[in-house]
Amino acid sequence: MGQKTNPIGNRLGIIRGWDSNWYGGKDYGDKLAEDAKIREYLGARLQKASVSSIYIERTLKLITITITTARPGIIIGKGGSEVDKLKEELKKLTGKDVQINIFEIKRPELDATLVADSIARQIENRISYRRAVKMAIAAAMRMNAEGIKVQISGRLNGAEMARSETYKEGRIPLSTFRADIDYAIREAHTTYGRLGVKVWIMKGEVYGKRELSPLVGLQKNKKGGGRRNDRRRDRKRS
Repeated sequence: MGQKTNPIGNRLGIIRGWDSNWYGGKDYGDKLAEDAKIREYLGARLQKASVSSIYIERTLKLITITITTARPGIIIGKGGSEVDKLKEELKKLTGKDVQINIFEIKRPELDATLVADSIARQIENRISYRRAVKMAIAAAMRMNAEGIKVQISGRLNGAEMARSETYKEGRIPLSTFRADIDYAIREAHTTYGRLGVKVWIMKGEVYGKRELSPLVGLQKNKKGGGRRNDRRRDRKRS
C-alpha cells in the first residue's frame, strides 16, 4: 500500500513530525480551522517568496510560525519592515501575539514543493512540460538526490484526451518507512485546463532514533552549516 498513500502522511510518527504542534482540548476544531486560515493567508500573501513549509506551534497566548523559504529576503524586507507588517496582519487575523521565524532553504532543488511549483510555473509560461521536468530531474540528481519521480497529468500539449506521463531517475522506495521521501502536488493553470504536477524526491535513509519535530532538524542544519565550512577551511590551510 506504500504506492497508494501520501508518503509524508505514511511516515508520520516514524521519521516525520507534524506541521502543527499544540494541545487542542475542547478547542481543537477552532485551532485547526485557524491553522488552515493562517496557511491559506500566508500562501496567498507570500506567493512570490518560494515558501516550502509553514510550521505552527502554540502556547496559551502566543503563536509561533516558522516559514521555510528559498527567498527569505522577500519575507523579511528592508530592515525587517515586511516581517513586522506580516506579524501585525496575522495578529489581526488571529487575535493573538505572533512570532515569526524564517529559515532559508539552501538547496531548493531537493525540496519537492519548490520543484513542483517551479515546474507548474514554467508550464503556465508556455515552456514545454518535458523540458521543465527534465531540467528539474537533472538539477535534483546533480545535488545528490538518491532518486526523483515526476508525474504530469491532464490535457498535455492541449490533447483532446487527458493522460498522465511519469519521469523517473534513481530509486523511490515508497514501501520503505525509513526512506526519507519528500512529496508535493501542485496545479498548473493553462488555456486548456488544469495540469496536475506530482513530485517525489528520495533524500536518503534514516537509521536509529531521529527527532520527529522538523524544527529541531532546521536548527541543527543551521548550526551544522558553519561547522562544515570551518572544516573545509582547516583542510585548505593544511
